[in-house]
Amino acid sequence: MRVSAVTGLYKGLHLYFSDELADRWVTMRNTGPLFDGRTPLEAMIEGGLPTILATRNHIDALRGGV
Repeated sequence: MRVSAVTGLYKGLHLYFSDELADRWVTMRNTGPLFDGRTPLEAMIEGGLPTILATRNHIDALRGGV
């Protein structure tokens, strides 16, 4: 499940952002409520699978205009 979530997140990032930004996005500080000033990578390591899934849902929502 974890691999599927990370793969979906990677694909979503590359569909929404340029390749350069998509590759850097997980290491950039984010002030959104899901990340609270941390990088998405830090948040996903700390929060495990639930946060990985929430991050993927966040990117999917951005792509869908939600």
